[in-house]
Amino acid sequence: MTKKSEAVLNYHQRTKHTLQRYAKGPESIDWEDQPDHFRHFSGCEIVDLPLPGTELDVLFSALDTPEAIPVQPLNLVNIGLLLELAFGLSAWKQFGPSRWPLRCNPSSGNLHPTEVYLISAELEGLKAGVYHYVSHDHALEQRCRFSDNLPNASLYIGLSSIHWREAWKYGERAYRYCQHDLGHAIGALRYAAATLGWSIELLAEAADADVANLLGIDRIEEFKPSEQESPDLLCRINLGHGYTSATEINHRALDDLLAAVATGIWFGKADSLKAYHMYKWPIIDEVSAVAHKPRTVEPDYQAVASAVLPALTTQTASTLIRQRRSAQHFDGKMPAMAKAEFYRILSAVLPTAPAFKVWRWSPKIHLFIFVHRIEGLQPGIYALPRYHEALAQLKAGTLEEFSWQAMSAQLPLYRLHTGDCRQFAKTLSCHQPIASDSAFSLGMVAEYSNEINDAPWHYRRLFWETGLIGQVLYLEAEAAGYRGTGIGCYFDDSVHELLGFKDDQFQSLYHFTIGKPLEDNRIQTLPAYEHLFNKRA
Repeated sequence: MTKKSEAVLNYHQRTKHTLQRYAKGPESIDWEDQPDHFRHFSGCEIVDLPLPGTELDVLFSALDTPEAIPVQPLNLVNIGLLLELAFGLSAWKQFGPSRWPLRCNPSSGNLHPTEVYLISAELEGLKAGVYHYVSHDHALEQRCRFSDNLPNASLYIGLSSIHWREAWKYGERAYRYCQHDLGHAIGALRYAAATLGWSIELLAEAADADVANLLGIDRIEEFKPSEQESPDLLCRINLGHGYTSATEINHRALDDLLAAVATGIWFGKADSLKAYHMYKWPIIDEVSAVAHKPRTVEPDYQAVASAVLPALTTQTASTLIRQRRSAQHFDGKMPAMAKAEFYRILSAVLPTAPAFKVWRWSPKIHLFIFVHRIEGLQPGIYALPRYHEALAQLKAGTLEEFSWQAMSAQLPLYRLHTGDCRQFAKTLSCHQPIASDSAFSLGMVAEYSNEINDAPWHYRRLFWETGLIGQVLYLEAEAAGYRGTGIGCYFDDSVHELLGFKDDQFQSLYHFTIGKPLEDNRIQTLPAYEHLFNKRA
């Protein structure tokens, strides 16, 4: 084990919640002093994207066969749609004098540490360069203008994180949540691209230093101390579904982009996020440093997508994407969810499902499910190993008493224990009723210690995979007429004790729950971009 791997493992252990204490966080929170929801760069040329809200005819069920979706042209209108459906506003909420925005990509505590950049070749209405996307204004801020055009009308999306935005509320555990959000962002971008007949391709070979340089976030003099951004990943947008991922090709693409940035002209300076930095969490900077990713050699992309169980919705994809919300409360007396709906949701999170064609690595996350109200299934604990070879490892690592009874010829679903587990689910998820009042809740369990020992930055990748699974669950819940909620607060080692894990070969990294939402009628829902239509009228 290297010192860096040990430091990552120590961070994870240190930030576990237990029944006796929670991970270190702020002693008090001033809700009137939270970080600005939107980052802006002063001194940049602004490119207004076409007004948002266009509905597409593509059905959500059509995303199961994305290669059949008509390919839309690469222009400013469709780039705007891509960014809106992936990262734009979906609504505003208001309660009394308090008003806050919701976005298409979910975030822990609605704090949105993920920042979005676009790197584009010359297009009509868009000069070649690097742009920062401002979701509030649905506009691009040009951070860098290239002196030469990029080849082949290239388009890339870069993602970064402002860790302090999340730590403002969640303290030391916030680094985990930023990685969850990154995985959700990958999923949100994949679904948005699919509606246009496009696909995204992770440039998994890129080093953090490459991403930082390309996005201009290594220009630390242009950011307020403690509000800098941490580099995460770079994606290439493909028109259609032909993939080019190969290490040699991607290294050349990265070098071409870096050359363009090196000779480009940079503009702007990040505005302050305004909130007062009352608490400091140096452990986040420390784990971020040791989990730094170098440039790597990655396996050639292998398309493994296969059919999932049929979707039961007739809604359009853009409608479902814009209506996605995190449920705050569930109806604990809801009728049972149909087994067909449950099985469809589970089939959509298998690594062979179309949504995971974006994923460049072998799957490392498996689901342990608390079934509460599923028609035709007894309440109890179930498991969904996400690839066949993991079954023996999971059996060996869990309680001997578990029966591992196969439940379906269609899915790798196994019943481990029969009985009412609602109180277990609630207690383990920090005593939150959303984990027990739902149709089902689950924990995402990672193949853990071997991955971290192999490379410390794999820690981030494990959380990204859970976030990608979470984004699929969110949209599949909406498609089935339910609602989902990601749960980052849970008692880590109590989950492991319940399942029988005796070491850190496996670790639970994220919880999720799906049920029938109870709406709070005191909270108003307002249009996402009414302010923009009024401004541009």
